[in-house]
Amino acid sequence: MNVRDLPVVELVFESGAKDRVFDGLLLVGPLVIVAIAVLGRSAITIGIAAAYLGAFVLHVLQNALLGRP
Repeated sequence: MNVRDLPVVELVFESGAKDRVFDGLLLVGPLVIVAIAVLGRSAITIGIAAAYLGAFVLHVLQNALLGRP
């Protein structure tokens, strides 16, 4: 079984931005929010949220600098 075979993942990849990293970040975002809601605010969850936002911003900046849509 492949991850793409899951219904939600397949839907995101088919209708997404045709960018695997961007699509992956879109899929991980709700999981980050749920983790923060379950675990509460702590240094670990703040670090996870900061890492997620940093990865998202860096990827968007990289695409902009390389002229990718």
